[in-house]
Amino acid sequence: MPHGKPSPMPRRLLARVRDVMAGAGMAQQRLDGITNIIAADMVAEVCSVYVRRAGDMLELFATQGLQPSAVHSTRLRVGEGIVGDIAARARPLALADAQKHPSFVFRPETGEEIYHSMLGVPILRDGRVVGVLAVQNRTQRRYGEEEVETLQTVAMVLAELVVGELIGRDELRPVIGGAMAPLCLQGMRLGSGVGAGEAVLHRPRFHITRWVADDPAAEHERLARAISEMHGALDEMFQASELAGGGEHRDVLQAYRMIAEDAGWLERIDEAISSGLTAEAAVEKVHNDIRARMSQVTDPYLRERIHDLDDLANRLLGHLIGEAEPTAGMPLPEEVILVARSMGPAQLLDYDYSRLRGVVLEEGSHTAHVAIVARALDIPAIGNVKDALGKVEPGDPLIVDGDNAQVFIRPGEDARRAFVESLRAREERKAVYASLRDLPAVTLDGQSISIKINAGLPIDLRLLDDSGADGIGLYRTELLFMVAADFPGVEVQRRLYADVLDKAADKPVIFRTLDVGGDKVLPYWQRSAEENPAMGWRAIRASLDRPDMLRQQLRALIRAAASRELRLMFPMIAEVAEFKAARAWLDKELKWEKELGFPPPSKFSVGAMLEVPSLVLQLPALLKQVDFISVGSNDLFQFLFASDRGNPQLSERYDLLSPLVLTLLRSVVEQCRTAGTPVSLCGDMASRPLEAMALIGAGFRDLSVTPSSVGPIKAMIRSLSVLALCEYMNSLYDLDQHDTRQKLGSFAQEHGVII
Repeated sequence: MPHGKPSPMPRRLLARVRDVMAGAGMAQQRLDGITNIIAADMVAEVCSVYVRRAGDMLELFATQGLQPSAVHSTRLRVGEGIVGDIAARARPLALADAQKHPSFVFRPETGEEIYHSMLGVPILRDGRVVGVLAVQNRTQRRYGEEEVETLQTVAMVLAELVVGELIGRDELRPVIGGAMAPLCLQGMRLGSGVGAGEAVLHRPRFHITRWVADDPAAEHERLARAISEMHGALDEMFQASELAGGGEHRDVLQAYRMIAEDAGWLERIDEAISSGLTAEAAVEKVHNDIRARMSQVTDPYLRERIHDLDDLANRLLGHLIGEAEPTAGMPLPEEVILVARSMGPAQLLDYDYSRLRGVVLEEGSHTAHVAIVARALDIPAIGNVKDALGKVEPGDPLIVDGDNAQVFIRPGEDARRAFVESLRAREERKAVYASLRDLPAVTLDGQSISIKINAGLPIDLRLLDDSGADGIGLYRTELLFMVAADFPGVEVQRRLYADVLDKAADKPVIFRTLDVGGDKVLPYWQRSAEENPAMGWRAIRASLDRPDMLRQQLRALIRAAASRELRLMFPMIAEVAEFKAARAWLDKELKWEKELGFPPPSKFSVGAMLEVPSLVLQLPALLKQVDFISVGSNDLFQFLFASDRGNPQLSERYDLLSPLVLTLLRSVVEQCRTAGTPVSLCGDMASRPLEAMALIGAGFRDLSVTPSSVGPIKAMIRSLSVLALCEYMNSLYDLDQHDTRQKLGSFAQEHGVII
């Protein structure tokens, strides 16, 4: 394993910080001494430490250079000022002129008006921000990447002092009252079914006691041994008979193994050791860096890889420390509901899963690897349950309703009766969906609807057949780029795309070119932070500005589709000129590949994603250029309403079943139909039966949904009369109401539509 190049500066600074932390004196005195050391080593006039307190406040705990009277007096809300922005985004900021930054707020009690430049980094512990470490200079200093890396490394070591001595660990979580009252929490469905049992809280983090290395060479050797032991233990675990058969969970475990063996991840750990950290501290630092970066990503496919990395980092720490996983071999009740912040698939398998009756996660989505393995084991699971660990006590009786994404804590008699009824209803639904798998999605009046799936991981390819879907309507290509240590070359990309086409066989696959940039950060791609990343430099904008990146991907797609059909689409097109520019690069690559002697695709179709409202105004001109249109409902409607779909205060404010939205969609379908251009819709909207019914009423005959939604959507379609629906919906388009949800629900109930 290659070792990173040693860096004397962080080693020397780390050694001095370690000596102060290990010395005598109160924690406050040691923190004051550390700020002096950092300021001197980094040639800064100011070094300050802000600590996160209860109520999401950041308190100035120590400073060298600012007014001493500001210590324990200056407080900022998370998100307020530059320090608050660093905490909110969990990202470093290096500013040559901090006072010109839009987040800058002036606090006169600190005396910082004479300082211009600033470098600040989050202090992270277990992936959570516990404070901010910052240095400042009078001059407009431009901080380099090595200085950013050095301050991040020191911040990670400093986290031990912050959490261990300056504040209590309980202060990092809000205080919850009424602990013994019955409670129902809502989340997101990860795995269907219902289960009841006693709460077991999953808190698996190991405690690191040694942070600074005395002998880096010995630390490299310890890491190599621990990696070898971890790989062997994983191989043994994955041979369990319950998981030996085929299915999507096997692909999940293979993908997990690939992450465990990823050279980029392991090289970064080696580099951190070379900078002066112990092997354990290096694992923790790299894990915190990756987790902070990935936590800013909104795409659920990409966010879910965080939990696999949580699992692997903790597992590797266990082998380094020489201890078993904290959960391994622990005594369990006969029936267990597991409650966790997040989990990787192997952590779930550490438990005696014959006793597991449900899983509750504070984080997670349907594409989480732990959710896929839970489904393979037929364990109900729900995610995004806010503060579950703060509201559940060990041993609490719980009921998990995976179908309705609810967890009942200390349930009453009504919830217990509903649990029994849910068990019966679940078995009936499973039988219905299984019977529909090989039947066509045809309405009662003979309208054929194509149901495809959204994909982006190798594990999704098995779901293509298992679900009975007609193809892949959206294949997200960016995941390969997100997990790679370096930009994937043409051959690496070609192999992946060819494998997708091979496994899809004769079913169509539509590849979306890279949608990176904005909040989808590539580890090897240095770029500045944006105020509005969803509307920023991303997708086709970034690809056209970096044509080499676009050309390599197009070249790989062309070669992967040799002698077979290639279908691809460009994301985030805002005007026809952008599509024409992207199409011109495709034509150049096709011509170049022919000249090189590579066999071209037998046929190709090129489309655009309609997800920027401005493109609707140019739709007639666009339809003359494209072979198909795919409506990306997620982005289209957040831009249409100027409403951030990631903002919980706005998530329920606007309804996709408003007359405005349905009118817009009907207009798009009618224009495409007039031009003879195929149109489909991919996005969360198509994955819900009521919304999918409305889309069919608006004219869509091609939907791309999550794999788990194929059965429910097909059941809805086969119980629907399109003619009756279209006649009814003609009365809805001109309404001035907020939404048509209740009216559409009543139509479905009156006409026997299964939703």
